[in-house]
Amino acid sequence: MTSNVRRLPYHGMFVLSGLLIALGICTVGRSLAAEEPAGNGKVTITQQDDSLRVLIGGRLFAEYVFGGYSRPIVYPIVGPHGIGMTRNFPMKPDVQGESRDHPHQKSMFFGYGSVSGVNFFAESAESGKIVHDKLLKLESGTERGLIRTLNNWVAADGKIVCTDTRALTFHTVDGVRAIDWEITIHASHGDVQFKDDKHGSMAIRTHPNLRLDNAPSRGVTTANGQAVNSEGVSGKAVFGKRAKWIDYWGEIDGKTVGIAIFDHPANPRHPTWWMARGYGYVAADPFGGHAIGGEPPGTGDMLIKAGQDVTFRYRYLFHEGEPKQAKVAEQYGRYAK
Repeated sequence: MTSNVRRLPYHGMFVLSGLLIALGICTVGRSLAAEEPAGNGKVTITQQDDSLRVLIGGRLFAEYVFGGYSRPIVYPIVGPHGIGMTRNFPMKPDVQGESRDHPHQKSMFFGYGSVSGVNFFAESAESGKIVHDKLLKLESGTERGLIRTLNNWVAADGKIVCTDTRALTFHTVDGVRAIDWEITIHASHGDVQFKDDKHGSMAIRTHPNLRLDNAPSRGVTTANGQAVNSEGVSGKAVFGKRAKWIDYWGEIDGKTVGIAIFDHPANPRHPTWWMARGYGYVAADPFGGHAIGGEPPGTGDMLIKAGQDVTFRYRYLFHEGEPKQAKVAEQYGRYAK
């Protein structure tokens, strides 16, 4: 990729209330859609101002929102039985039973805390922004849908630090809804230095019921989640551990559902370290060897020389049942091949 990337105007904040009404987003304890099996069906993607809406079999699955925030996000994400799988805050700020901490942890996103000295994770006047540049490909299909975009990583002073091309694939795997990420970081504007840090990078903030602990002082009283990784480590002990995959699951609306996240074996530093918190924030962090893994300082540092790039791939499965019932280990084995 060359350095003269075309930059489009940054989209303003879309009209949130209208979007929420259009999506039919409901409060915690209620489904986002009518009761339904996961099911297969044609994947249809349509553009709506600053977002791309993804339907499977005519029903809402997810929305890729590329304008209005400090970075593109995926919200909402609808899992088995029409259940919203991620926290609504801050996109929908007054949902009962949700905490209002960490407003930068918006549903599902990719970002990082130290990229050539710029924080692309926090949201402050000094932080950088990952700005949608252009849509490279939009494809609906009988089995899967694809969104491919180009994005600029822009510092607070307007300087482009680097760029990324990302492909998000929406599909079903054995009847289970899935989102595959492939994101390539391009050192298109000079060397890019990822410093060992605990903030990022491939992240999701789960529905509050999938948290491992409650926080009554913050309004969370329905957490009943559990966690396990590919190495058999469970509960809060998954924090900072290296693993091929991780799974958070629990009961929402009387149904047991979960989110499994797969780290592709071709990824740098596989198996990755996991920034897996008890409050439902889960992130694959291939740069966090010291910050979360407890290894020597600088273990997670990565330099991408000017003109070069690095690619990361992940899969999210939004499944029914606990991990054994959902055959998460077997699903990972197929993904790894």
